[in-house]
Amino acid sequence: MKFSRKDLLFSVITGFTTGVIAWRILIFLGKPELWGVSTTWLLIIIPILWIIGVNLGYFLGRWMPFFNQFGKFTAIGFTNFSVYAGVLNLLIAFTGITAGIWYSVFAAIAFTMGSVHSYIWNKYWVFESGVSGGGTSELGKFVSVAVVAGLLNVSTASFVVNIINPLFGISPEGWANVGGIIGSAAALIFSFIGFKFLVFKK
Repeated sequence: MKFSRKDLLFSVITGFTTGVIAWRILIFLGKPELWGVSTTWLLIIIPILWIIGVNLGYFLGRWMPFFNQFGKFTAIGFTNFSVYAGVLNLLIAFTGITAGIWYSVFAAIAFTMGSVHSYIWNKYWVFESGVSGGGTSELGKFVSVAVVAGLLNVSTASFVVNIINPLFGISPEGWANVGGIIGSAAALIFSFIGFKFLVFKK
């Protein structure tokens, strides 16, 4: 497999989406600059990183075919996380709530939104299941894997936020995002295995 025009287009679209959301989240967290430079640079650098990452996946796929899809899956995984984090921070911004039972509810809502995004991109790009592939059976399997991944995500994020006190002087809003990052990382590998071998298998 090799990098195609479709890969280029989708890398740019998902990378730019991630860049915009990350830029707005950093502004919300009071970090409009990183290393003295405006965070608007994320709108350019992240699409470039996505292109490099997908190409790296294809390069490694010469020896281990697993990586042909994993490069794209990782790019989509980070984009899904940006959707998740964007929704989570939007709910925090509107309510001012950064912990407790409502944080868990917010995390569940955010994960659901990220999962919808995930299904579309994984079906049509990462695993190329296509318009005619799967049907209701595929969707049912996706929901099953997503629910387990969601429980893993939300329980891990809630544990970090509600049981562990913020470390290193991180603000409550920042710590809520740390919980989200750790929860998403816990669900990433499980999701890839489930999607590849159960949901979108050919």
